[in-house]
Formats: sequence, structure tokens, C-alpha cells
Amino acid sequence: MYHQPGDFIIGGIAFHGLFMSSPRPFSEEPLPDSRDELIVVPKKYQHLVAFAFAIKEINENPKILPNLTLGFHIYDSYDNARRTFHETMLLLSFVARLVPNYMCNIQNNLISVIGGLDPEISLHVANILDIYKIPQLIYGTAPVMNDKTPGLPFYQMVPQEALQIEGILSLLLHFRWTWIGLVYIDNDNGERFVQAVSPMFTQRGICFAFIERIPKLTYITEIDVIVEQGEKIYDKLLDRKANVVVGHAESYSSAIFKHLPHLSQQEHGVNKIKGKVWITTAQMEISSFSYQRSWDAELFQSVLSFRMHFNDLPGFKSFEESRNPFSTKGDGFIRDFWQQAFQCIFPDTAENDMEVEVCTGREKLESLPGCFFETRMTGQSYSIYTAVYAVAHALHALHDMSSTKDKHRTMMDAKRNSLQNDQWWQLHQFLRSISFNSSAQNEVFFNGNGEVVAGLDVINFKIFSNGTFRHVKVGRMDLRSSPDQAFSIDEDAIIWHSWFNQTRPLSVCTESCHPGSSKQVKEGEPHCCYDCIPCPEGKISNQEDMNDCEKCSDKDYPSKNRDFCIPRTVTFLSYEEPLGLSLAFFALSFSLITALVMGTFMKHHNTPIAKANNQNLTYTLLISLLLCFLCTFLFIGHPQERTCLLRQTAFAIIFSVAVSSVLAKTIMVVLAFMATKPGSRIRMWLGKELAISIVLSCSLIQASICIVWLGISPPFPDVDMHSVAEEIVLECNEGSVTMFYCALGYMGFLAFISFTVAFLSRKLPGSFNESKFITFSMLVFCSVWLSFVPSYLSTKGKYMVAVEIFSILASSAGLLGCIFFPKCYIIVLRPELNNRERLIRRKN
Repeated sequence: MYHQPGDFIIGGIAFHGLFMSSPRPFSEEPLPDSRDELIVVPKKYQHLVAFAFAIKEINENPKILPNLTLGFHIYDSYDNARRTFHETMLLLSFVARLVPNYMCNIQNNLISVIGGLDPEISLHVANILDIYKIPQLIYGTAPVMNDKTPGLPFYQMVPQEALQIEGILSLLLHFRWTWIGLVYIDNDNGERFVQAVSPMFTQRGICFAFIERIPKLTYITEIDVIVEQGEKIYDKLLDRKANVVVGHAESYSSAIFKHLPHLSQQEHGVNKIKGKVWITTAQMEISSFSYQRSWDAELFQSVLSFRMHFNDLPGFKSFEESRNPFSTKGDGFIRDFWQQAFQCIFPDTAENDMEVEVCTGREKLESLPGCFFETRMTGQSYSIYTAVYAVAHALHALHDMSSTKDKHRTMMDAKRNSLQNDQWWQLHQFLRSISFNSSAQNEVFFNGNGEVVAGLDVINFKIFSNGTFRHVKVGRMDLRSSPDQAFSIDEDAIIWHSWFNQTRPLSVCTESCHPGSSKQVKEGEPHCCYDCIPCPEGKISNQEDMNDCEKCSDKDYPSKNRDFCIPRTVTFLSYEEPLGLSLAFFALSFSLITALVMGTFMKHHNTPIAKANNQNLTYTLLISLLLCFLCTFLFIGHPQERTCLLRQTAFAIIFSVAVSSVLAKTIMVVLAFMATKPGSRIRMWLGKELAISIVLSCSLIQASICIVWLGISPPFPDVDMHSVAEEIVLECNEGSVTMFYCALGYMGFLAFISFTVAFLSRKLPGSFNESKFITFSMLVFCSVWLSFVPSYLSTKGKYMVAVEIFSILASSAGLLGCIFFPKCYIIVLRPELNNRERLIRRKN
């Protein structure tokens, strides 16, 4: 026990050690000297030091409880239900012998109790204090208490565990650790934690590689059970993919790993599991039992833990280092702590062994390894410190109220009578409403559930070879901040295990799917284990680990790797690009050539060659060819409503006129030779009227088709989003595709008739017979347009327009060259052949 007198007493139920005993089978009589062994957890001694330090500061502060002093009575729970109930009753009785419900000593002014640390111990204390309505301030988490007995009068000096769960989840999501392990203490509190985090983590995309229980040390330790469970945990920790382990256990649970045989042996296997990142709650500290001095704590090298936010307390370190077993009064814990921490024995100990060093009191606390003792205040010690201050401020408020009621009494009377006679349940209303700033410059107050409202620091532990610790604050969790600032982390400040080469560790079942692919969950596996499949054509994924690929908007198209969308360029066959400029140049060139040919024929219109085969048909054919060349300009440039209406219909009608003229020429040649036969009546059909009739009738049929086309479904400007992935093609929609191919088919029909007639009449005699030239021109014409159809259907975008322009130019140039080049050759270069007598003589 640890006692210090005062006008008012604050009780304490601490955890400093536990009794261990070997199993007794009752098969033989126990030895007379057999007894339980007290095993100290040296690190927990600082809790007592923080308690005493807070009382000292308050008693020395004239602004808090003037003319009054605080004292304390602290007992050890030994993490045992029977002893916890016993020590709690001692707090209430405060006599040499325990007499429950009797306050035989008037000096027992117990106003509150601080403790315990672990949830089950806190529940045992609460069940007793609830009878007396004495406030209980818990310096550990105790969510299980409300589950067991709602309405217990207690206050929790650490933020609610839900905040720590949110912090763990934020850490996992920030580092993208989706494949983790979970170890928890085998009790009700551990089961409740697993039930809380499992659905929450799963909903946020985190999977558990394993969930294993840490065996709880009991009064009688069953080594076989611990060994069996240790082997399971060891096997699970060998999973190289699960590099992150979340630990939720009691305050001393890290020391249990010493009892897990595989983890404690210095074998090659232990190196395989050192490269883990441990994320622990504030309840679980890195500590060891007194006999675990040689334990290598490097297993917890990369620990990220949560701690109540506070700054260093001035004067605490010097107060702590001044502790001495020979000069500290009333402290019944220090001798056991000193002996087990420094492995020495006091001279007055009956069991003094000459082989063991004698405690001198000159041993230094700072020489102890970090898992034994830390000179820097821990989070649990700070919770005790603020709990003492919370009681003092509430008592101060109650004292002021009592003093106001008893103005006529002296201060000593008020102290001894008013406060003693008040029911201590009234202290609850002041505890609920207190708000003060601690020496660490933190505001302390409770929410409606009796939980202290504070932020959490994320602490990274650097463990050195000599066993000392260095705490590095690397982050913060505070739900009072805005949602985007509730969690913050400084990755550069984190010291990772050497196994990770100081780079961020990965903890995933499957490597992230890179942009351009999506996840495909493996059948029978957790959703964190998946395959990566490339995005299908037309879809992209621009982030890692996307569940499905997305389509780009109509104005964008997927990149080559299908990892982002690229804006599509608006395109059409324009004069600014080489292809459009080249086609326009050829169209203009052929137009000029056609004009020159027509000029040549007009200049030599009286010559035999110019007169032959119906001069009017020749001029009609030349004009239609000229217009065919010029109509290609309707296909180049930005599609407009007028150009879309004219381009196909004008081309169809003009080309029909040209082919009709060729057909008329061919028919006139055939009729001319047939008319030379004696007594032929065909001569009466020869003349301009027949040729004009053929041209007009054939052209009117095409014109009728075009009129019906324009009336039913005319062409219109359109935007093609689908033909070319990288482009938005501005085009003329043909409207009715059927009418388009009808017009095209009709021209092919005329060409086929012309070719057939010309082919049959190619061997007719006569110097002015054009059938041979027409046959060859129609062969070129038909070849061009037969190849046009598959070419047109296989191309997309502006190249469809280019194919049609090329077909127009090629077929028109074929007619012009095949029919008129031989005649121009004679007219221009061989004029001596251009007379009737010479041609007739040449024929003879």
C-alpha cells in the first residue's frame, strides 16, 4: 500500500504486479514453505509516482483547496478479482482490520477512487463503489462496464475507445494497409473489440489475414495453453503479406509474448517476424515482467501507438528521479519495485542471499530499459495525473458551495463538519461540469457519458539496442477538428523497422492494380485478394485498385495504356491539312485540264475529229466532267447544312449526266453504223434529238431519285463520336443510306450499260469510232467505283470523304483521259491527220 495523510483522501486501485502460482493437483500435501510469488511489472510504478506528484502539486498550490490538504491511499489490485474486492473494501473501511460498512476512523474522508487500469478490474471496483455512490475515475478504457452494468457512477480519463478505433482505421487507410493481422486478449473486452472493428474495417476494404487470441495470464498459469496459442500466433506472423498487426489487449499483454516460446527464442525464425508494424491501443504499453530483463523487445520495433495528447510536465522528471527506497515515506510499493527492477536485495531482508547484490539506493532509474521503466511520463500516468486534478477541482467547487452555506462557521468547522456531512454523491454534479487547464496546457472536461474529451497522439517507438525507448510524435487524432483535419500523420517522422529499408511497408494480399486495370475478386477468397485484369477497349481506370473500369465521356477517349482520358480532337477534311489540300489541288488541276480540252475542241470545232460523234454530246460530257471535278470542293471544309444537301445530290446528278452522255455517244456510234446498211430505217432516228433524249431521260431518273431522297431523309450535318476513338468527326450524315446506295447503284447501272454497248461495238469499222476509247474509259470507271464500295465501308471519319473524293476524281479523270486524250493528241500535235481525206485514205 501507499498512504499519505490529508484532510480528504483520494483512493487508488493500481496495478503494480500479480501473484503467480504453479498448478496444485492436490495429489499430495503442499510443502510448508510453498507460497504465491509476487511478479512486479516495473513500468507500472510510474503510475504511483504520478499520483503522488499530482497530490504534491495541488497541496502546494494556494489557489486550489486553500487551507485544505489532500491525501491518498493506494492499493494494488494484483489483476485479481478477489484481491480487488478486498482492497476496495479496505479503502472504504480504513482500519487495521477489515470491517465492511463501518467507518471506525473519523479521519477516513474518502471522496473518490481512481482506478483501475484494466476493464475487468475497473468493473470489480465499480460494483462496490456504486453502493456508496463514491465517484470512480478510471485511467484505462472501460467500455465493457456499461455493457455489463449500465449506470455505474464512473468517469473515464482517456478518450472513448471508438476514437482509437477511428484512429487505427485512419492509419490503415492512409497507408493503404488492407491485409492485416489482429491479436486480442482472450476476455470479454477483447471479444467486444473484435465485434466492433470487424464489420467497420471490412466495410472500408480492409481484410484480416488472421485473428488470434492472446492468452490471459491467470493466478495459476497453464503453460500448455500458452504454448499452444503461441504456436498459432507464431505461424500466423510468418505471413509475409500481412506486415501490419493490430494489437488490443490489457496493459501488460505485451509481456505475455515472452511466454510464447517461438517468439522468445533467438532462432532464425524470429527474424522472419520482426519486420512487422504493430498498431496498438493506448491501453497496451510495451512492458515486461521483472524476470524478463533479457527479452529482446525488437519484436515491437515499428510500433504505432495511441496516447492521450499532453505535453511534458515541468518538474515531474526531477520528482521521479528523486525517489529512493530509504527516504520515501509511506510507499509500500517501492521496495518490491526496486528489488525486482535492479535485481538486488535490501540488507534487512530475511532472504538475503550473498550472491545477490545489495540495494544501495544509489541505483538510477534512467539506467533501466524502457520496457521496465521510463523517466518520461507515459499516457496512463498522465491520465492518473489529470484524474487527481479533476477530483481536486470538483472538491474545490463543492467546498465553495459548502462554505457559502455555512458563512457563520469558521474555516476549520466548515472543513471538518460541512464537507464531512455532505453526501459525496454531490461531487458527481461538479465532476460532470468541471473544466480546467492542466499543467501540460491541456483543457480537461467530460462529455455527457463521463468520458474525458481530448485528442490522441500517434506515437512511434524507436527501440535502441540497450533497451531504451524514444517516443516520436508522428500524428494526431482529434474528432473536435474539422473532418479533413481530424487525422494527420507525418510519414517522414516515422522510423520503420530496418527490414523495410526505411520505406513505407506494404501490407496487402495482392499488389495494387495499376491504372489501366481493375480488380477481379478470386472466388472463395476475401475481397482483398484479387486478380488484376486490363480494362476492356473503350474504358479506363485512372486510379489504383479500381473495382471496375469507367467509360470516358463522349469528348474524350482512352489512352494507349487505358489509364486516363485524352480530349478528342474535332476533325474534318479541311484545306489546312495535307490530305485536303492535295485533293483540292488535284480537283483544281483536272478542272483546268478539262477547261483546256473544251477550249481546244471549241477552237477546232470545224475539224473532223471535233465534229465526229456528235459535237453537242462532246461539249455536254466535258461540261459535266468539269462540274464533277468542281463538286469535290463541296466535300472539303467544315460541313454545313447547304453543303451536306448539295454534295451527294449534285455529284449524283452531274455524274449521271456524264455517264448518260457517254452512253448516248456509244448508242449513236452503233446506230450510225447500223444506218449505213441499205434500206435501214434507223437513219431516221439519227440526230440531236435522240442524243438529247437519252441524256435527259437518264439524268431525270437520277434527279427523281435525289428528289425523293431529299424529301424522305435528306443529308444533314452530324457529329460522329464512335467511328474514330481519338477524334470527334464532323461529317454529313447521308440521311437515308438506302437512297444513297440507290443513287450510286443507278450510276453503276448506267456505266455497266455504257461499257456493254461500247464493248460490243468496239470492232466496228470507221476512223471516227470512239467505242474502243469508251470501252476502256468505262472499264476504268467501273473498276474505280467497284473498289470504292469496300474502301468506303472500311474507312472511318474524314477518310471516308477522302475515299469518295478520290473515286470522283479518278473516274472523272479516267473518262477525260481515255476519251479525249487521243483526240487532243491529233488536234494539237498531229494536225495533219485531222482532215477527212487523210483519215479515209489512211483507213483504205
